[in-house]
Amino acid sequence: MQPEVSRGSRVVGRLAPSPTGAQHVGNARTYLIAWLSARSQGGELRLRIEDIDSPRVKAGAADLLVEDLRWLGLDWDGPIVVQSQRLSVYRQALQHLQAQELVYPCTCSRSDIALAASAPHAEHEGPVYPGTCAGRQVADAKLLQQQGRAYAWRFRVRHTPVFTDRLAGEVHLDLRRMGGDFVVWKNNNTPAYQLAVVVDDAAGGITEVVRGDDLIPSTPRQLLLYEALGWVPPAFAHVPLVVGTDGRRLAKRHGDTRLVQLRQAGVHAEALLGLLAWSCGWLDRIEPIRVQELLPLFRWEAIPRQPFVLLPEHLQAIGYSA
Repeated sequence: MQPEVSRGSRVVGRLAPSPTGAQHVGNARTYLIAWLSARSQGGELRLRIEDIDSPRVKAGAADLLVEDLRWLGLDWDGPIVVQSQRLSVYRQALQHLQAQELVYPCTCSRSDIALAASAPHAEHEGPVYPGTCAGRQVADAKLLQQQGRAYAWRFRVRHTPVFTDRLAGEVHLDLRRMGGDFVVWKNNNTPAYQLAVVVDDAAGGITEVVRGDDLIPSTPRQLLLYEALGWVPPAFAHVPLVVGTDGRRLAKRHGDTRLVQLRQAGVHAEALLGLLAWSCGWLDRIEPIRVQELLPLFRWEAIPRQPFVLLPEHLQAIGYSA
């Protein structure tokens, strides 16, 4: 199976927001780093709306996030890719995995897995899948359909790829202790995140993925899919998150840090960019700056390897009180 767009020698990055809610300061920091990395190398940037998580998608959120990116001064190349318009492409990838018997139909519910005596809980990953349905073959799906039983498709995890991250260095994980066999197609007949993102990045010729370090555990899963589908994976850079004073990722409990709220409060994009640039070590103090002016200042090695703690005084410095 070939991706729709062959990969060349140019750098191609991407922005891949999900319209499950308003974008906040933490999202903006990651998008800024991704944009600067690609543009500073003379590369291209794609924009993809990851909207297949339908129960959580908020009406109007996609339009709002595009407005947020434009407010920050972040542009992109080519048309906007919308995942919900690409279901047939994801199904082709699933069929390729099925042809290799790399996936199997699984009828286990979340509660079934949680209640399994042999399913220990992995940190941040929930219960490890105990392999209840792993003995099934692809052909068994026909009988399940005849019985009217809902099922998802799980990928067989036989090993965990080691990868080198731009910020985290060499990463060694064990997927057998972090969820085990994972879902690539959900029982509501839609693709899971892990499959969709691999298909889209390969199709877009993406050579560099910059995203939050909460997605580090997803990377070996995606590398397994690249391997199974015969595609070359991109380079990865996982950026430490922006967190509140309690050390947890930004949320409502930390005050309203939505970009739309900052705009409505009269905060200029240049002011926020100055705060974000300072948090990345590119400026000595918080001061307004345009995104284009950050291109010659961008340095990967300056970005702190620990989460950035957003304090009220940081927001006050740009004229905002959360």
